[in-house]
Amino acid sequence: MGAKIKRLFVIKTKWEAYAIIYALALGSVERGIIYLDQYPGFGGKLLFLACTGAVFMGGAKILDAVRAQV
Repeated sequence: MGAKIKRLFVIKTKWEAYAIIYALALGSVERGIIYLDQYPGFGGKLLFLACTGAVFMGGAKILDAVRAQV
């Protein structure tokens, strides 16, 4: 039973990886918009870029991991 549940959380294909990266990007942009509202000016823009930059780095790692499994 535990193996079946564990298998649900394994990314097997690039399509699944792209879907997860898309969801991460939506969340980071939403958080970035909140940062722009809370910290107007240059600080908010830096925090917005940090949020979206983290998705680029995480997405690259996810795609590399999927490529290594194949």
